[in-house]
Amino acid sequence: MAFQALTIAGSDSGGGAGIQADLKTFSALGVYGASVLTAVTAQNTRAVTAVAMIAPAMIRAQMAAVFGDLAIGAVKIGMLGDPATISAVAEELADCAAPIVLDPVMVAKSGDALLSAEAVKTLRDRMLPRAYVLTPNLPEAARLLDTEEATDEATMLAQGRALLSLGPRAVLMKGGHGKGETCVDLLISEADTLRLSAPRQQTANTHGTGCTLSAAIAAGLARGQPLPQAVEAAHSYLQRAIAAADALNIGHGHGPVHHFHGVWPYE
Repeated sequence: MAFQALTIAGSDSGGGAGIQADLKTFSALGVYGASVLTAVTAQNTRAVTAVAMIAPAMIRAQMAAVFGDLAIGAVKIGMLGDPATISAVAEELADCAAPIVLDPVMVAKSGDALLSAEAVKTLRDRMLPRAYVLTPNLPEAARLLDTEEATDEATMLAQGRALLSLGPRAVLMKGGHGKGETCVDLLISEADTLRLSAPRQQTANTHGTGCTLSAAIAAGLARGQPLPQAVEAAHSYLQRAIAAADALNIGHGHGPVHHFHGVWPYE
């Protein structure tokens, strides 16, 4: 039987983030991907021009259909958008035994808001306790904690521990929004902390990096990898996808990373 994972997220019509990025990542990493759409966006590499939320009843129906038939080994959650959507997803996941990777998507690469202000508290209260691993970037972590954005590793660690106290089993603090020549991510759990670093790559083509990383983690978990191994493998995969992004050269704004860098020739 094939390894199977589910993404619960919004659709990106430009194909670089959201459901599309997740399914590409699953496929690139040898995992069969199923999907539950929470929203449809009119989006490209430059902007999000329209968003239509999917009715909660339809979200529930999609989830029931998938879980009623497929052997889901991991769940990745991305854009949820509003309190009704968050509540519907949380309730349908009440009996889910598969590990949940929660990417608290709040703002698109273009700067457009993807999570309403009133939804942040609902996400914090209803979804964080269900997460096996939470994967916020620095602005998302600050917003979840209603505090200032971390500017150093010590503050990243402190904020990760504060988020850990809200319920997730682990927190991956992503340092891509930081400054300096090196990007640092911290995987924080009650047991220990894993530090991951990589040289900061000079490219504007980073659309979908957060979606891709969290989906890659879910793919690793679906394949039975322990969380630290899944995170390390996902981190390496994303770095290669970013390195190949300029050769892919899609759109005129923040182009997507190259999900299939290991399959397509790009030089």
